[in-house]
Amino acid sequence: MVGSRAYGLSHRYSDRRGSLPRGSVGRHPTAARRGPRLTARPPADRAHHELVALSRALFDAPDEGEILGLAMDHIVAAGPYRAEAGYLKVGGDLVPSPRNRRPHALAVGRRVRELAGRDGNVTVAGRPWGRALGLRGPGGLYGYLVVTSRSRPTEAQRSLLALLVRHTTAALSVALAHRRQREDALELHRLREERTALQRQLISVVAELGYERAVHALMADVAASGGGDEAVTRALHGLTGLPALVEDRFGRLRSWTGPSRPIPYPEPDPVRQDEMLHAVARETGPVRIRGRLITLIRPHGEILGVLALVDAREEADEHTVLALEHAAASLALEMTHLRILAETELRLHRELADDLLAGTDEPSAYARSEAVGHDLHRSHYIVVVRWSNRAPDDSFARTVGRAASAVGMRSLLTRRSDHVVLIADERPHARALYEALARETGTRSGTIGVSAPSDSLNDIPHHYQEAQRALDVRRHSRERYGTTFFDELGLYRILGPGNDYRELETFVDEWLGQLIDYDSRHRAAMVETLSRYFDCGGNYDETADSLAIHRSTLRYRLQRIRDISGHDLANVEDRLNLQVATRVWKIVLGGPG
Repeated sequence: MVGSRAYGLSHRYSDRRGSLPRGSVGRHPTAARRGPRLTARPPADRAHHELVALSRALFDAPDEGEILGLAMDHIVAAGPYRAEAGYLKVGGDLVPSPRNRRPHALAVGRRVRELAGRDGNVTVAGRPWGRALGLRGPGGLYGYLVVTSRSRPTEAQRSLLALLVRHTTAALSVALAHRRQREDALELHRLREERTALQRQLISVVAELGYERAVHALMADVAASGGGDEAVTRALHGLTGLPALVEDRFGRLRSWTGPSRPIPYPEPDPVRQDEMLHAVARETGPVRIRGRLITLIRPHGEILGVLALVDAREEADEHTVLALEHAAASLALEMTHLRILAETELRLHRELADDLLAGTDEPSAYARSEAVGHDLHRSHYIVVVRWSNRAPDDSFARTVGRAASAVGMRSLLTRRSDHVVLIADERPHARALYEALARETGTRSGTIGVSAPSDSLNDIPHHYQEAQRALDVRRHSRERYGTTFFDELGLYRILGPGNDYRELETFVDEWLGQLIDYDSRHRAAMVETLSRYFDCGGNYDETADSLAIHRSTLRYRLQRIRDISGHDLANVEDRLNLQVATRVWKIVLGGPG
């Protein structure tokens, strides 16, 4: 149905085709100039003639509003009628025609709606007869025509009115059909245009999906290959033509593929690095910062690193962004998988290391060490690591583990409240582990203590204390950063807290063991001679007199002591350690017995 806008067309249509006053419909235009007609047409014939002309006009009208307007304007062709009101059904409601007579509009409109589609009488003041006639066709109710008369219509006039209503209804039906055809044609055209646009969009989406599937498949293959960071940056560089790089979350380079790699790679600024990470984390996609297109490797909220493309000329398009995002997703899966494996391995290593440091039965320890791929049958060194700017959490433990692996150390790893512990299967290099950790942490403010070798699993707790003592001695020395070995502490080994009789025996054996063995085999007195020499303050004559030997004999014995022990009495450190060892041997251990 149409809206009230359609009613305005009826006046224009009447002006264009001429009005249809009663008695003039169908009359020849020159009839008035021909003079008196010879034979007058009967009223009934004239009414039929006018209705025929009106019928043609109704079917020629362009829309429903003009059809209803013509019917209302020329209702007199059917008899002594007046059109009080007309209504068209639009969207389930009856919309009044602009031609409706205003004095009775509200009352007539209310009565028409009460009829609910039926015909019925209508009361209008001053009009004895009134009727609301429904305009019903194949499509249902099209509207209403409210007609009144000065007198009760005759049967013939009622028939003419019914005929006019049928013609109006038929014209409305045809107009509605034509309008629906036009609307259908417009809708069909719109649908075709929409289909064409959707087809173009579909072609574009298919192309995009094809590229996306290709990128996804490539990155899945890269992840499956186990190539890690380098494989991802190599694939990303191949897809985009831009240099690709991976940094850890602290800004240290892990991998770079493509030209223009800075050498050396700039040291990260922790403050700027945190600001950059927060800036990128606030966005939903890659972010451009200082000539780089950056995205975070963040599989479950935790930032594992940064993947970036160097794009100083801002050449990156949507395909570049897509490749970067897929590469980041692939790398996140790879790094997550590696982290899970590393954490599982670290947990198993840590449990075994904790038990070894606390003391455990050998069969169980050997079986568990085979399960984690570590050989406990070799001599081991306990290595204690403490760094001033790093808490000994899991992150730092992993850092120590990476550094140890980088310098070729095979070890079990665990951590304590203020340090990380390694149980290594060979003596660490004097500086290699320290230098590797200095690079990993970005600072040299760290201390490492290393125990003497342990040949028995039961001795590991004792050697753990040695490593701690070595670390403490280093931390309280003038040069507190670096690596210290327990077996190089000399006198400091027995000066720290927690020393016991066994430690004293070990110290004496290290410095006097060969001399004690020599005295035992040869019934000699080399240790006693050395002890008297120190007691006499190194004076040859007093020492010889106390031993009741000649001065040359003393000189010979002191030379033999140098040869047998390998220690030089002229060296201040050796001299001090030997003197303390002889005192412990004589006073604490009971001398020759």
